[in-house]
Amino acid sequence: MIVKRVLLKKILQSGYVAEFNLVKRDGHYEAALYLNGKYVGGPGVPLLLTTPKAELTHWMGNRPTVGLTESEAEQIISEVECENEVLQHREKSGWQP
Repeated sequence: MIVKRVLLKKILQSGYVAEFNLVKRDGHYEAALYLNGKYVGGPGVPLLLTTPKAELTHWMGNRPTVGLTESEAEQIISEVECENEVLQHREKSGWQP
């Protein structure tokens, strides 16, 4: 997994620093959650909460999980999709770095 950049950073109520990074893994981009600098496995993009809580509508991580607002989730998903579209375009055009 290669970290490209930080997509979103937030301080949680617990005091932990949550960083959602754009990473390249297995030939495509996804988001990865880091809590206080330590990787937390989980889905590659935010997923909808079964039961939204107040302003939190999405989540990432897998023990612990981190709640996200709709706008935070959309920001992360949009960045991941955009990077994958660029990657796909480069592969189709035969572009080499």
